[in-house]
Amino acid sequence: MVKTESYKENLLASLKNPDAAAEYLTACLEDSDVDVFLLALRDVADAQGGVRKLSGRTRLNRENLYRMLSRAGNPSLSSLDSVLGSLGLRLAVAPRQQADAHR
Repeated sequence: MVKTESYKENLLASLKNPDAAAEYLTACLEDSDVDVFLLALRDVADAQGGVRKLSGRTRLNRENLYRMLSRAGNPSLSSLDSVLGSLGLRLAVAPRQQADAHR
């Protein structure tokens, strides 16, 4: 039998790189389902030390962070900015591609 590696381990290893994390989050944000982005944000948080460490860096309550990053989460813009900032990322807005503009 061939031993395989967990995709999650490889994903988390790659998300330690801020450029890779930014690309991953941007791609997930393009999905129309907000849950996809929140799950991706949780992956990036896990890759960079976990929610407990993130809580200390953002000064947000750990339980609130877990809730915010859950499927039922609905983070405020200020909380999202704080989380992204502590991960070495920032929120940005970009124009849609020409093909996307005609949807």
